[in-house]
Amino acid sequence: MRIEPVFLFDLDGTLVDSVYQHVLAWKEALDAEGIDLSVWRIHRKIGMSGGLFTNQLLRETGMDISAERVDRLRQGHAAAYKRLAGQVRPLPGARELLAWLTDNGIPWAIATSGRMETASLNIEALGVDPARVPVVTRDQVKYAKPDPDLFVAAAGRLAAPIETAVVVGDAIWDMLAATRCRALGVGLLSGGYGPDELRQAGAFRVYDDPADLLKHIDEVGGRR
Repeated sequence: MRIEPVFLFDLDGTLVDSVYQHVLAWKEALDAEGIDLSVWRIHRKIGMSGGLFTNQLLRETGMDISAERVDRLRQGHAAAYKRLAGQVRPLPGARELLAWLTDNGIPWAIATSGRMETASLNIEALGVDPARVPVVTRDQVKYAKPDPDLFVAAAGRLAAPIETAVVVGDAIWDMLAATRCRALGVGLLSGGYGPDELRQAGAFRVYDDPADLLKHIDEVGGRR
């Protein structure tokens, strides 16, 4: 009996080149709240859920973590990101990778910590139709990364056991979530994390970007 794989993709930094737009959007939202935080510190937390992200940042700065402030930051980030979303493009090989999986009958889905209000812009840039491809966003689960809920839900949408899934992501939060649900984690360098960081968080293999993953797809069970 052969185990049939399914592929579960993160979105930002994995399929679309949007990490730094998110960083700048969060920077604008934080500045509006009078929270002075270096850009590199913001980048290190991209890929978490927005709520966990803001809670951690506010805790680090010692500032008040009220529900109202967290909500203002989330709304400020979403508004700023929408202004920057026109710059977002698919990463090299992203469309080709997804097309190859589809053509070879290998199921895939997208699982993102972003809410639909921002994720929809990236999905559109990628050319994915959510009516035909399962897309799980932060709005649909109780907890986002590094909790595994998003990936478990995405595997469920494909009617596949999570243990047969290949989770592809660019951040340590993706790899930690994959490890927690016993999926196979594959890291991409296209979001700014280094190979050692991704491996230490649980990545089984690390590739440059979607184009590089497609070249080595047989290494992670992507064949029919």
